[in-house]
Amino acid sequence: MTTPVKRLNRRMPGWAKVLTAVVVVLVVMFAGIRLSLLPGLRDFFGTETQDRTGPALLKSIQDMSRYDAASGNFQVVVDLEKDAKFLPDAIRGTRTLYVGAGTVDAYVDLGKVADKDVTVDDDRTTATLRLPHAALGTPALDPDRSYAVSKQRGLLDRLGDLFSDNPNSEQAVQKLAVKHIGEAAKDSELTARAEKNTTDMLEGLLHSLGFKEVTVSYGT
Repeated sequence: MTTPVKRLNRRMPGWAKVLTAVVVVLVVMFAGIRLSLLPGLRDFFGTETQDRTGPALLKSIQDMSRYDAASGNFQVVVDLEKDAKFLPDAIRGTRTLYVGAGTVDAYVDLGKVADKDVTVDDDRTTATLRLPHAALGTPALDPDRSYAVSKQRGLLDRLGDLFSDNPNSEQAVQKLAVKHIGEAAKDSELTARAEKNTTDMLEGLLHSLGFKEVTVSYGT
């Protein structure tokens, strides 16, 4: 009973062996894709993560003279879609829904205050200060509160991720999130709050030093 089977295996043509190998490779590749979509199954194989990052190097030190007077927390939902001409989305195209959360600080640069901007009377009971208007810092995206809600990719994009050094990159949606957060901060009253808080801080400080009357104004 075993003799015919052995003879059949020996007579398998070369092209059939190559085809069988290709099928096996494709099955393994698509199985890997499916497992990547199911974190629970992926963890079943006992993968481990090791941090081999070297020590961080200090490149420069910069003295800061600004007073961070207010900070705003923002959140934006980015819906980024990229389509290809003459191809359906199922073949080529991506759409990412991303929740970006971050903060923007508002500050007053006290380093720009010149001697002529500070006036004190002879009795040291009255002080007048003129400060630059509050400005906004660079939006900082919080990775712990930012995440992708959904990712839709065409077949060609999925295959491209298999051979890419940075698959499923979220850099584009992160940049958009930072941009929209910065625009929202400009439309908010964050700088006005920073100027008010700076005024309160300086008035409290100078009153504790014995000044009876303190006037703080803002301008270029």
